[in-house]
Amino acid sequence: MYNMTDDIGEILLTEEEISETVSGIAAEIDRDYADCERKLLLLAVLKGSVVFMGDLMKKIRRPVEIDFMRVSSYSGTETRGKVDILLDLHRDDLQKTDIIIVEDIVDSGKTLAYLTNYLKFKGANSVRCAAMLDKPSRRKVKFEADYIGKTIPDAFVVGYGLDYDEKYRNLPFIGILKPEIYTT
Repeated sequence: MYNMTDDIGEILLTEEEISETVSGIAAEIDRDYADCERKLLLLAVLKGSVVFMGDLMKKIRRPVEIDFMRVSSYSGTETRGKVDILLDLHRDDLQKTDIIIVEDIVDSGKTLAYLTNYLKFKGANSVRCAAMLDKPSRRKVKFEADYIGKTIPDAFVVGYGLDYDEKYRNLPFIGILKPEIYTT
């Protein structure tokens, strides 16, 4: 029987470490928005951030709303350098809304820089970003997430929502995929 964990070379974050990391990000968000009376919207970038957002929203202690956008900027394991919006955010109350883009990983920074500017242009009161993982060695544009779970090395990671070819999202940990899996 095939076991997905056989394709993992190294575990970067265990389930327990992920839970602690998410709790820390939630505490920062609660602190930063403690006195804010505007709506707080967690905006997941589909599909990879869904698991992270599900855990994050359960740990935030103030009221939050959720919504989703779907963008495409990758082809296989490489970024194309172009962002296509496949599912847009449609709200009439953006001027009264603080948005936190919830993303699984900051890689080149292009997608998140684009989305941040796009949402500000659409009229959002404020836009911040919470990323489970940060890979600064791959940055192509100047972009820093406001809330970062863990900084990781330049490796192809999967699990906890992150995928390769739509596989591995359901792993409860984050691990480095063996290169022979995605280079063959």
